Amino acid sequence: MTKKLWQPSLKQKKNSNLFAFENYLSKKYNKNFKRNYKDILKWSIKYSPEFWSTFWDFSKIKGVKSKQNIKKSKIFYKNLFLPNTKLNFGENLLSKNTNEKAITFISENGFREERSWKQLRLNTSKLLKFFKDIKLNKGDRVAAYMPNCIETAEAFVATSSIGGIWSSCSPDFGVSGVVERFSQIKPKVLFISDKYFYNGKKINVVNRLPKILKLIPSIKNIVIVNYPGKKSVKNKYKFKRQKLFKWSDLIKKTTSEIKFNQYDFESELAILYSSGTTGKPKCICHRAGGVLIQHKKEHQLHCDIKEGDNVFYFTTCGWMMWNWLISVLASKASIVLFDGSPTYKRSDLLLRIAEKEKITLFGVSAKYIDSLRISLPNLRFKYKLNNLKTICSTGSPLSKDGFKYIYQNIKKKVHLASISGGTDIVSCFVLGNLYQPVNLGEIQNKGLALDVDVFNDRGKSQKNIKGELVCKNPFPSMPLKFWRDKNDIKFKNAYFNRFKNTWHHGDYAEIKMTGGFVIHGRSDTTLNPGGVRMGTAEIYSEVEKFKEINESLVVGQAWKNDIRIVLFIVMNKKYSFTEKLSLKLKLKIRKNTSPRHVPSKIIVVNDIPRTKSGKIVELAVKNIIDGNKVKNKESLTNPDVLKYFKNLKELEY
Repeated sequence: MTKKLWQPSLKQKKNSNLFAFENYLSKKYNKNFKRNYKDILKWSIKYSPEFWSTFWDFSKIKGVKSKQNIKKSKIFYKNLFLPNTKLNFGENLLSKNTNEKAITFISENGFREERSWKQLRLNTSKLLKFFKDIKLNKGDRVAAYMPNCIETAEAFVATSSIGGIWSSCSPDFGVSGVVERFSQIKPKVLFISDKYFYNGKKINVVNRLPKILKLIPSIKNIVIVNYPGKKSVKNKYKFKRQKLFKWSDLIKKTTSEIKFNQYDFESELAILYSSGTTGKPKCICHRAGGVLIQHKKEHQLHCDIKEGDNVFYFTTCGWMMWNWLISVLASKASIVLFDGSPTYKRSDLLLRIAEKEKITLFGVSAKYIDSLRISLPNLRFKYKLNNLKTICSTGSPLSKDGFKYIYQNIKKKVHLASISGGTDIVSCFVLGNLYQPVNLGEIQNKGLALDVDVFNDRGKSQKNIKGELVCKNPFPSMPLKFWRDKNDIKFKNAYFNRFKNTWHHGDYAEIKMTGGFVIHGRSDTTLNPGGVRMGTAEIYSEVEKFKEINESLVVGQAWKNDIRIVLFIVMNKKYSFTEKLSLKLKLKIRKNTSPRHVPSKIIVVNDIPRTKSGKIVELAVKNIIDGNKVKNKESLTNPDVLKYFKNLKELEY
């Protein structure tokens, strides 16, 4: 039975951007959609090129739009939307020039500062002068090893304004992780923070500079940025082959009004990286026009972001959600950046910020919601959150208990948009909308103009059965290429090796009869006992109900010519693992999923490996217990925990 948790009111629907766009479409194409999302979706997929062209006009993207909607190709990723269109990504982000707040920065210790739209434009102008002085050209790479602060956002706006290619890593990456990524793209400029803070601890970053420069000789210019609200770390380094600059000196310079050059819709905007847990991180190069139009579509039509809104997403600048958040500026809304531990001194720190800052869209990971549910099970609307319209959740599947917790403890009347996509498309395939209800455990629907489906192994569409998440039509935010990937060999293997001329995303998913989606985890970590494929999310959903357990990880172990399920658990401090608890766990999983889901082994460990963006890394553990090597441990925030999984006696019988 489908359980409806929330339904938008008629007033909400009629006040939404989606309703305004529906009217815009209806007038242009003589249609009558009657506030029916499925009908609009169907039209947007059937007439995808017309949809994107019309949305450009509706959302008033700055640029020169081509009369041609698409340049078609038989090769999926060679289809070009709005060919010969010109725009400047940075100009679109600088969408206002007033004294109103554009960006707010808040650190874990409470330091807060603002940047107005005028100040943002002025600082961008000063950075552009610096780029011209060092002869940075279109297509040159700019790297940032920075915390989630305003300066990082300003450096990105300036880079995109001059036609440079942006790439960033958060300072919690070690030197090896940074070098492994940036050395592949050969940046000319490096922005680096002198330090950062996490959970009250100060970490020096600038002392890593000599090693980085030695291993990435392409860097010729370094800009050292002082961590906001703190005294600068004294720089003791001098370099013969590189020029050293201080951010504080760059923004003292006088400058003139920005003259924006227009670049091709297909111009390179940014390079993001795959997690790299199965090998060297892939450098995914994204195009400016495709990212801008896709982000504006998601922000305005799916998240109902409007001018004057105040948008927050908990992220670092090493995760794709950072790029998604910065693009909110193009919709004339302001953004709030947070840096540090989300639970510093109090587990509900982010909710406190959401109330104080009058946040309208509150974005967090599913993992954060689950941690709140465990640490504050009876929060019971402690915060009023009067301005909050939307809660977004991503990073991993949000459990049914997570859905319930939000409506029973955070806010009753709120649009909960569980969203899912990835670094590969720097956006979403499935997400929310303001026309449909929120059903327990379901992502509302596919994104407009995206023909998303679930295939079985033979490439046939299926409903109410788990399978492979695919997209059957081209879309503007497809990656342009993988950097230094001759003949697109790695690119084709990543997305087009499984199904002919269809994007294969690598998620194990299910379409419900409502049209909603459930993501069951990554395809490469699905379980296969007795030849039956099962997602890990169903097991996590049951384990998370136990107050005795803090966290868990599920893998399939090769055993006696089959696969057996192994459940690793991290206990909460107050509890210990007993046979009684083991039996309760197994009975709960058997009852609420199936006998096949019951783990053969339950093993207590001290911690679980996760990526920098907080995702647990099942594949790394699976490789270790199967005796395979784990590549690129630098992508993990806690690689040392992998030793807990080596040579476990419990897995020998």
